[in-house]
Amino acid sequence: MRLLIIEDNRTLLKSLKKGLQEESFAVDTAEDGEEGLFLAQANDYDVILLDLMLPKIDGRTLLQKLRVQGLKTHILILTARDAAEDKIEGLNAGADDYLTKPFRFEELLARIRALLRRKYGTKNPCLTIDDLKIDTATHAVVRAGLPVALQPKEYALLEFLAHREGEIVSRTEIWEHLYDWQDDTTSNLIDVFISRLRKKINRPGLRPLIQTVRGAGYLLKAE
Repeated sequence: MRLLIIEDNRTLLKSLKKGLQEESFAVDTAEDGEEGLFLAQANDYDVILLDLMLPKIDGRTLLQKLRVQGLKTHILILTARDAAEDKIEGLNAGADDYLTKPFRFEELLARIRALLRRKYGTKNPCLTIDDLKIDTATHAVVRAGLPVALQPKEYALLEFLAHREGEIVSRTEIWEHLYDWQDDTTSNLIDVFISRLRKKINRPGLRPLIQTVRGAGYLLKAE
C-alpha cells in the first residue's frame, strides 16, 4: 500500500516514513502544501496523511482543493490543533479522520488500516480467500493451516492482491502501490515477487490461488 505524508516537521516526517516503511508501506513525502498538492494529483495513493499548518499552501486549503478536484483518496489529518472546532472544520472540509499530536504510532497504524479497510469495502482485518488467511494487523499469513513466511515486499504484494480479490491487477498498478516515486526499481521485479509468492502460496497439493493472465496482469482468486 502506498501513502503520502505531507508534514513540514522534518524530524517527525522522517520518523513516520521510517516506521511506515517498516510496516511494508511505500511512502512518499512532502514538506509543504505546494509539493503535497502536486504529488497528490500525480499519483494514486491509498491514504494521505496531512498536517494542517503547512507553508505555501495550508493543509485545510489543500484538502479543499483536492476534494473540489474530485480526489477520493482517504485523508487523515495530523495536527497539534485539538479543539473540537478544528476537528469539526477539518472533517467538514473533506477529511476522513483526524488525529491530534502527539500520538502513539500504534494508533496511527490502526487508523490507517481502518481507512484501508473502508477503501476496499471490508470490515474484517483478517482477509480470507479459500484456505488462505491474511491478518492485516499482524501481517501473519496462513495457508491450509500452516504459517507462510514472507518478506516485506512479498507481503505487501499479497495484501494488495487480496484486497483486489478476483480482479485482474496490472503490473503497472502493482508497481504504483508497492513503490514510492523515488524508487528506481524496474517493474520487471514484480515478476520476481509474483514467482516467489506463487511458490509459497500455490504449494503442491493445494488449489492454485495466484494466477497470471497473459498480457493483462495477475489475480488472486479461489478456484
